[in-house]
Amino acid sequence: MRIGERREPALVLLFSIISCGIYYLYYIYKVSEEISIFQGRYDYSPGTEILLTLVTCGIWNCFWDYRVGKRIAEMNVWVGLPPSDNSILYLILDLLGLGLINGLIQQDALNRIWLAAQTNAANHPSG
Repeated sequence: MRIGERREPALVLLFSIISCGIYYLYYIYKVSEEISIFQGRYDYSPGTEILLTLVTCGIWNCFWDYRVGKRIAEMNVWVGLPPSDNSILYLILDLLGLGLINGLIQQDALNRIWLAAQTNAANHPSG
């Protein structure tokens, strides 16, 4: 199982603001890729996620955030963490125009998942 990259959540927000959202598109791409690889599910196409976000003027990102919330909850269970599902919170933040905050919450959750997966792999090298 390949784990994703640990990122500082506050920097995800900062880089997204400084780059006028361009970094956030990169973030969507990388997180989509990392989740797909980690779960062994390739129904996320990172390029398609970016294209749909751009074509829909960001509306697709609401759906993406919702799905990421569901996927993070699944991944939490896989690595032995509580199944925290923030998908509705992500939608609410998107609807309030605060969607960039989702990157903070998502990356914090992903960092915990990557750490737990790494710890589990170290404790169970055959699994």
